[in-house]
Amino acid sequence: MIRQLLTFLITMAVAAPVTAGVSVFTCEPEWAALVREVGGDLVDVTSATTAQQDPHRIQARPSLIARMRKADLVICTGAGLENGWLPLLLRRANNPRVQPGQSGYLEAASAVALLDRPLRLDRAEGDIHALGNPHVQTNPHNLTEVAKVITDRLSMIDPEHVSRYQASLDDFLSRWQSAIERWEQAAKPLRGMKVVAQHSSWVYLNQWLGLEQVATIEPKPGIPPGSGDLARVVAQMEHQPADVIIRAAYQDDAGAQWLSDRTGIRVVVLPFTVGSSEVTIDLFGLFDETMQKLLAAAR
Repeated sequence: MIRQLLTFLITMAVAAPVTAGVSVFTCEPEWAALVREVGGDLVDVTSATTAQQDPHRIQARPSLIARMRKADLVICTGAGLENGWLPLLLRRANNPRVQPGQSGYLEAASAVALLDRPLRLDRAEGDIHALGNPHVQTNPHNLTEVAKVITDRLSMIDPEHVSRYQASLDDFLSRWQSAIERWEQAAKPLRGMKVVAQHSSWVYLNQWLGLEQVATIEPKPGIPPGSGDLARVVAQMEHQPADVIIRAAYQDDAGAQWLSDRTGIRVVVLPFTVGSSEVTIDLFGLFDETMQKLLAAAR
């Protein structure tokens, strides 16, 4: 009987799934993908949003509250991107480990130098971000810095596996730097390309690739354009011609398509984060597809 019991317990131990040691809740898919790169099977990762959602505006659903309540680490973009929903989620989850100021709370934007910090704060100017533009994931060099900070935080929370986190980081950075060099070599024909953007989503991409944004479809950040706003963009483009109109996959296509119909300028729908297509299953695929679409538009 004892032998049978021991056999049963051993069998169950072998068959039982291995659970990850650190539960990570991310606000956006790009951070979930980055955590998986450096955490591997040591982490259990979930994202509050998908590639088809506007990260500025989501509902603090009960399922998200439940996931955050169990989290050891919360990683969000910060810089005001999630101000419309994250504070409520943190409050309702009531998880002391992941409150701002604790080791279990991390804002990715804190790892990089932010662009477009407004000179004047006025809500009448639309959805402005006091600390600067939060869409840092569109420049792969920024992800290098965020990966290092994430690794440090995982090592703090799970010190038993510091060497594994560091080894994963080293491996990722080696592959990532090689990919960046490949993308930058391929992107040489894009330098100087003039773009019209749906929203100020691409300032870090523009800086990285040398694109020139000549107009923005939204009259103010987060404010949908009316017919008069679109007409003004058309008039502006007569003096500042553009090569392409770009928008994120999750954004409504009405304004960009109207503008394209009036001007004949092509609309390029770029993946804004991981998961927008079958190609963008990870961070490497995200930038592979971004480069492919921009280069195709440049031909």
